[in-house]
Amino acid sequence: MTHAITAASLDHPVLHHGSHRNLLTLVAEPRLGTCEVDAIIVPTSRPAGYLRRAVELAAKLRCTLVTLNSQHSRASQARSLAWSSGVDIAAVDMRDVSPALLPAFGTTSLLAGTPFARGTDTSRKRNMGLLVARLAGWKHVVFLDDDITIPDPQHLTDAVRLLHQFDGVGLTVGGFPDNSVVCHAHRETGGVQDTFVGGGALAVNAASCESFFPDVYNEDWFFLLNDTRLRPIAKTTGLAVQKPYDPFASEQRARTEEFGDVLAEGVFWLLDQGKRVQDADEDYWRKFLAKRLDFINGVLRRVDEADVSLAECERMKSALRAARGRCTLITPDLCVQYLKAWRTDRGKWRRHLEKQERTFTAKNQDMDEVLLMLGISQPSSFTNTVHSSRFSTRVPSASQSR
Repeated sequence: MTHAITAASLDHPVLHHGSHRNLLTLVAEPRLGTCEVDAIIVPTSRPAGYLRRAVELAAKLRCTLVTLNSQHSRASQARSLAWSSGVDIAAVDMRDVSPALLPAFGTTSLLAGTPFARGTDTSRKRNMGLLVARLAGWKHVVFLDDDITIPDPQHLTDAVRLLHQFDGVGLTVGGFPDNSVVCHAHRETGGVQDTFVGGGALAVNAASCESFFPDVYNEDWFFLLNDTRLRPIAKTTGLAVQKPYDPFASEQRARTEEFGDVLAEGVFWLLDQGKRVQDADEDYWRKFLAKRLDFINGVLRRVDEADVSLAECERMKSALRAARGRCTLITPDLCVQYLKAWRTDRGKWRRHLEKQERTFTAKNQDMDEVLLMLGISQPSSFTNTVHSSRFSTRVPSASQSR
C-alpha cells in the first residue's frame, strides 16, 4: 500500500499544488433569509434518463429547468420527462442554436486545427445557458452536470442565498472526485489531491455575471476569474455527489485535458502565491512547463508501487504517457497568447451580452418567448414528445459523455 505523499515530500522543489482551497471562502452555515433558485441549467449529452435527478430537484425547488442537449440527449425527451413531473422546462437542442447567438472567441480560433482543440461543446452549452438566464432576468441560477446528484435541495437554496456576497458559490463535491487524468493518477499513487469548486455544481448571479466559459478543459476555473485574479468565490458544506467514471478509459482523454490543465494549474499556482494572472509571462511558463513534466514523470515512477491491479497500472501509465506527450508540445508562447486572447474574449463577451440585452427590449416575457426571440422554438404540447418511460439509461463511453 502506498503511503500518502504530501506536496512538500514528493520532490524538491515542489512540483504540484494538490489544493487551491486557500483561495476560497468556506461557508459552513449560510445566513438565514429568503432566496429562491430561479433556474437549474444542465448541459447534457447523455440519454434523457440521466436528467431524472435534475427534474426531481427542479420540482422540489419549483424552479425552471434549462437543458442544453446534444449527442445522446434530445430536447423532446427532456421536455417529456419534465412535463410528466410538472416541471417548467426550456430544452434546447444545440444543433438548432445559431452560431451568431454566441461570439466567435479568439481562444477557440487560436487552438482550432491544432492538437489542443478540445472537440466538445460543454463550454458552448454553458455560455448559452448564461445568455438565456441573462435575457430571462434571472439572478440565481445553478449550473448542474447530468452526472451529479444533490441529495438535499436545501443545499442549493443555501448556496444562492450567498450570491449577494459572492460572485459564485460551489457545493462540496462528494462521491467520485472530479479531477484531471493526471491528478487522478497523482491521488491513486499516494499524492495528496483535493478538488476545487466547478461548473458541475455552481451557483452564479446571472444578472451581474460577465464571465464566460472558454472552450478548454478547466473552463469553469477560468469562468471564476476576473482579468487579474479569482473573483469572490465561496464553497459551502452542502453536498453534491459525483457519479463514478473511469478517468483512464482513454488515452485521448488525457491528451485533450492536458493543455487546459497546464493553463489552469499554472495560473492558480500564481494565485496561491498572491500574484496576478498577468504575472504568467513566457519565463514563468517555461519554468512551469518544466515542473509539469517533472511532476508527470514523478507520478509515472510511482505507478508500479500503487495498490492497483496490473491492468489498472498499465492503463494509468498509458494515460500519463499520453499526457506527457501532449505536454511536450505546449510552448510558453502559446500559454501567453492564450491568456491574452482570453482577456480579449472577456471584453467581447461583455459587449455581446450588452448588445443582446439592448436588442431584447420586451419585458416580462416567459421562457418560451425568450427562446423564440433567440430563434429557438419550444413545443407547447406534451403529446408531441416521446413518453418518458421509453428513455434509455445506457451509459455512453467516457469519451462521449465527458
